[in-house]
Amino acid sequence: MSGRARLALTAAAATLMASCALLPLVSPMTWLFQAAFLVAVQTGVGAAARRVPLARPLTVAAQALVTLLTLTMVFARGHALAGMIPGPDTFRYFGDLLQQGSEDVSRYAIPAPLTPGIRLMVIGGVLVVGLVVDTLAVTFRSAAPAGLPLLALYSVAAGLSDGPTDWLWFLVAAAGYLMLLLAEGRDRLSQWGRVFGGAPRTPGGQESGAVAPVRTGRRIGFAVLSVALFVPLAMPSIQGGLLDGAGTGVGVGDGNGGTISAVNPLVSLRDSLNVDEDRQVLSVRTSANADVSDLYLRIVSLDDFDGTTWKPAQRHITGVPGKFPTPAGLGGDVKRTTVKSTITAADWYAQDWLPMPYPPSGVKVAGTWRYEPVGMTLVGDHGQNTRGETYQVTSLDVQPTAEQLAAAPEPSAAMKTEYTKVPSSLPSVVAKTAKEVTAGSVNHYEQAVKLQDYFAVSGGFQYDTQVEVGRGEGAIANFLKQKRGFCVHFSFAMAAMARTLGIPARVAVGFAPGTPQADGTVSVGLKDAHAWPELYFEGVGWTRFEPTPTRGTTPSYTVSDTPGSSVPDETLPSKGASTAPSASASASESCTAQLRKLDACASPSAAAAAQSADGGPPWWQLALWALGGLAVLAVPLAPLLYRQRARAGRLGAHDRTPEGVAAHTLAVWLELTDTAWDFGILPDESQTPRNAAARIVRLGRLDPAAGASVHRVADAVEQVLYAPRPRLTAGLADDVRKVSAAFNGMAGVLVRLRVLFAPRSAVRAVWAASAGWARLRERAAAARPTLRKPSGQEG
Repeated sequence: MSGRARLALTAAAATLMASCALLPLVSPMTWLFQAAFLVAVQTGVGAAARRVPLARPLTVAAQALVTLLTLTMVFARGHALAGMIPGPDTFRYFGDLLQQGSEDVSRYAIPAPLTPGIRLMVIGGVLVVGLVVDTLAVTFRSAAPAGLPLLALYSVAAGLSDGPTDWLWFLVAAAGYLMLLLAEGRDRLSQWGRVFGGAPRTPGGQESGAVAPVRTGRRIGFAVLSVALFVPLAMPSIQGGLLDGAGTGVGVGDGNGGTISAVNPLVSLRDSLNVDEDRQVLSVRTSANADVSDLYLRIVSLDDFDGTTWKPAQRHITGVPGKFPTPAGLGGDVKRTTVKSTITAADWYAQDWLPMPYPPSGVKVAGTWRYEPVGMTLVGDHGQNTRGETYQVTSLDVQPTAEQLAAAPEPSAAMKTEYTKVPSSLPSVVAKTAKEVTAGSVNHYEQAVKLQDYFAVSGGFQYDTQVEVGRGEGAIANFLKQKRGFCVHFSFAMAAMARTLGIPARVAVGFAPGTPQADGTVSVGLKDAHAWPELYFEGVGWTRFEPTPTRGTTPSYTVSDTPGSSVPDETLPSKGASTAPSASASASESCTAQLRKLDACASPSAAAAAQSADGGPPWWQLALWALGGLAVLAVPLAPLLYRQRARAGRLGAHDRTPEGVAAHTLAVWLELTDTAWDFGILPDESQTPRNAAARIVRLGRLDPAAGASVHRVADAVEQVLYAPRPRLTAGLADDVRKVSAAFNGMAGVLVRLRVLFAPRSAVRAVWAASAGWARLRERAAAARPTLRKPSGQEG
């Protein structure tokens, strides 16, 4: 097998080894075998094209064409001519598959099922990376920059996965890249032998031919790999999600099949409601006097509305307090009772946010959790999730009357600024419909009740989980026209319409009340996944409404015949509930004093960013981040840094002794040949310096001045090697700089960039590491005592 064929096989193997990092993301792993076969076909076509030989662009075009044909045969056979020739319908089908794959990626938790869309994205991505690697490493003979697409493939997988075996996939990918460098070095070495002036490589120090390249790949990169492996392990990760561990909220998790992923609530909630089997997610046991028919379990609030969707705002998260502060806006004259709940999560339910009744006043939970004060939610830190957890939550069952809500004063200016924002791109029909529905209302409470009744009773809306998820700025307007949807449509629409009326509003995501069991517990299943709007009233706080028909329970304070003519006695609030009025009840204040003390009123950082209570991560985490950033930069810049250092050492100062001058002359010659090598002129050690110089001038098409500089350096080398009394020559370093400038002046931009960032002569670093390792092993073997085998004779 030729060296070029071995290099092509190694490039294919390196691509597949890097793609192994995708294995934790998709299940089952059968896609890898299919990808391996298609990569092999792609590699074989490239090898055949290079053997013909075809021009480099034609080789790449042939591989790309065959890749497209194979993808068509595998994924779009029924939409192609003769089952393999792609046409317009083929590309439309590919576009549909890719769109489906994009939706599936956002829909499912890790590991995601191997849907047709995801399979096309994974296999197609591997083939694209394989084509780029083969083009760089084999067709254009530059293995070093081929590490960039391999790094991109690994980085995509590493950014999504958070499993305990991520370090293994890094080692596999790194080993593939080192194998590729080794194969390229072996191929080049087999063509021209050892560089003139190189060090001897035999154990005895005698001159030898080419170094055995088999040892090279096994003896390099140990220090770099160690740093790159252990630094990421120490890097902090940020976790989170809305309904499971795969959300975009604050990280990734390990859900089971992704049935309730929260990357996109519109999709994930519908999938939860459409499951064939209603699996139990949570088991809840509450106080004996608690009304379980009104027990909503809230995961997170979505308070940032961009006109298209709702998402959590960016806020500080802190350590979990022993006792939670009074909810924002809750006054002391509102009736409330204390509810104690014991909640057990299923052993397959890996949720990064902690489902709790709202508003919580305290929680006892094992593990590492963080507290977001504004939303009063808990989020897992560094991989913490709810899988199999049992925890206790103390919460308040707030029971305002219709009169209290109707008499609520205008919210503070800060509250209205933050929670009544709607983008200018929101279709005007949303605000227009809100005004028409609430016509005649005298306060925000009446407007809210009319909005709820419009969706749940009088507006002619139908609950339908099969409705396609709306996209873009017209999604709410389309829902108002079609009047069909599920809980996300209703909650999103009501919250948006409330904001247009000046009512602070947000959306809560979690679970509606579950099903009471014979043993006194409440079973909360997948189909209980729910979203509902929360509207803010001064003196009461964030208040739940239920616009979705046939889902959840209608709040008692929104029913027209709800009694509420009397103000509750001041002794009614429970002992565990704070009777101190909230600071946000005043129009001049925006949040409670407790929240200001926790620095939760401002929102400078992402909800995903797990920050310590003192305002920032510890110094050692910052140091690790810095080291990680340096390691990421050092890997692609290593060839550049090596050549700059080598050039500076060879052309720098030297001893004025005859030995120092001779060593400097040989170093200058080595730099000259390496410079020519970087520009595509392979060294030929079989020639004399004079012939080698003539070859460089001829192949490099150097001008007379640069050619004279090359010959001056070659003459000086011959003086050092062969003259009894060498004649010392000054200015050799300047001659090499002139030659380098001449090469740069004739080269194009792409060639100069390759010479700068991926110089071919940087392979000397590999050889130096190999030689050093060999010498170290030889010294260790020499120092090891020799043990004689006993003769068996007695003395």
